[in-house]
This record gives sequence, structure tokens and C-alpha cells, in this order.
Amino acid sequence: MAGSPHPVASSHVPGFITTPGETDILLAVTASLVVGAILGLGLLFLRLHTLPERIAHRSQKVQFQVVAILCLLALFTHNHAFWFGALVLAFIDLPDFGTPLRQIAGSLERIAGAGAGRLRGEATPGAVSKAEVAPRPEAVTSRVEREAASSSGRPRARVEA
Repeated sequence: MAGSPHPVASSHVPGFITTPGETDILLAVTASLVVGAILGLGLLFLRLHTLPERIAHRSQKVQFQVVAILCLLALFTHNHAFWFGALVLAFIDLPDFGTPLRQIAGSLERIAGAGAGRLRGEATPGAVSKAEVAPRPEAVTSRVEREAASSSGRPRARVEA
């Protein structure tokens, strides 16, 4: 049966047609190319999709987590606006407001802690009372009078504190 072809068939058969029972080489090559192309394009898509995240991570941006969330939203919702927003945020340097605000908060806590100790009558280390800072009124008055007497003959106005 293998020796006699169909009477209507031509005598010349193309090379990609296989005989029954043999492996189809063209099918195997095409299937491997399709699987390789799908894997390659998927890898390219995911690498391109995580580009803003990798840029923000490499440059140690403050907004790295926001960029990562936008990339994930763009991946799952297929909304390209999220991806473009993430790309823009990855390239922009946002000012660091957190560090100065933490320093201000820490200073205010130290001031509040020192003030609370003074209100309770406790001495806090490094705290200066008003009595130590402000001069006594009689010392100011006598100093002004001495300066007035030494600089000119006419007395100056007396300063009361």
C-alpha cells in the first residue's frame, strides 16, 4: 500500500508533507517557535511593565512604593494611565518633607517634655528658668542710672521692668 499513491495525486510531493506514521518536522519546529515567541514577548512585556519600578528602585526614590502600586494597578487593570503616571513619578525627584517634619516633631516633644517638668516643679537637665535668664529689675535700673550719670549730665528716663 505504501508503494502506490493515489491515482489523482501528482508525482511531485512538497518536502513538508510527511508520510503516514512519521514525525511532522514542520509542526514541531512551528510549535517550538510559537512557544518561544510567546515566552519571549511575555518576558518583554513584564520587563517593560516593571520599568518605572526598576528606575525608582535604582535611584532610591522616596515615592518607590507609590510607583510600585501604580505599576501593579496598570498590570491588573490594563489602564495605561497608571503606567505613565508611574513612569513620570519614577523620573521626578520629590522633596523630602518627612525628615524635617520628624525633626520638628522631635524638637517639639523635647520642648513639651521640658515644659511639663517645669510645670510640675521638677528640674530638667539643661532647662533654664526665667529667673536665671531675665535680669532683676533693680539691677537694670541701677545700670541705666550709672550709664546716664557717666555719659551726660542730664539723667535718662528710668526703666522699670
